[in-house]
Amino acid sequence: MFVEMKVRGLALDPMSNMPIIILRDEEDKRSLPIWVGIFEANAIALELEKIATPRPMTHDLIKNILEAIEARVVKVVVTDLKENTFFAVLHLQQGDAEYTVDSRPSDAIALALRVAAPIYVDEDVVRKAKSLEVPTKEEAEPVRADEWMLLELWPMKAGGARGVYAGSLRGTDGRLGAVLVQEMLLRERPLSPEILRRVAEYLGVTPDD
Repeated sequence: MFVEMKVRGLALDPMSNMPIIILRDEEDKRSLPIWVGIFEANAIALELEKIATPRPMTHDLIKNILEAIEARVVKVVVTDLKENTFFAVLHLQQGDAEYTVDSRPSDAIALALRVAAPIYVDEDVVRKAKSLEVPTKEEAEPVRADEWMLLELWPMKAGGARGVYAGSLRGTDGRLGAVLVQEMLLRERPLSPEILRRVAEYLGVTPDD
């Protein structure tokens, strides 16, 4: 049996400092946390906030290729959980032909969001995931998609992996980062404690300063 789920947000695992995608069913009775890489979390955050990049990112490119060959994503399915690794499959259709393609769940979800394809999870995966050590709500405060982008785009440490990737996302003129900050100010959204902590860390001050 499969259950349809939607992306409810992103969070940070306080132990590993890795991003977590939170999937939940329509009735909010079942949820599934999936640990993903920073790049994949950024790709998901971009789509959740509908932020256009100057040039197509990887999942935008995949979407464009599928459209060019008149193929579509019928659905994506999180199929298994083995040794703390999640597995997924893309179900594609081109004319009368149907294809299944092995995928990481993070890539499958990032693509599904871009093409408005449904996301399904095998109920066995939900059951198996209950044995994982999942941070509590108090430990892993959800991070809004726009805050996540600001978190990752902020040049935390010169020469660091995140700083280098942030620079590649911003482009040569830094517009993307500036747009994110501007949008958050225009929406009068308060910065979360996690954002304040990261910014304070970069500036070398305490949040109270």
